[in-house]
Amino acid sequence: MRTVLSVSLPEKMAKDLNTFAREMGRNKSDIVKESLSLYLWEEKLRKAQKIFYTKAKVKGILTEEDMLREIS
Repeated sequence: MRTVLSVSLPEKMAKDLNTFAREMGRNKSDIVKESLSLYLWEEKLRKAQKIFYTKAKVKGILTEEDMLREIS
């Protein structure tokens, strides 16, 4: 199932999107979907990093060397 989403963009951003889509030979919808997907993935990653950083800090794991020592 698909949902249609209407988005209002500032004029400059809309022009940049149009130019980019034309240059890449892609449609604007696909570019926005891909961009949103990447943004959501990055936000999930940041959330996970924050959770794991807090737990690691409690265990004294502050560097990559600490982490490698812990998992070896």
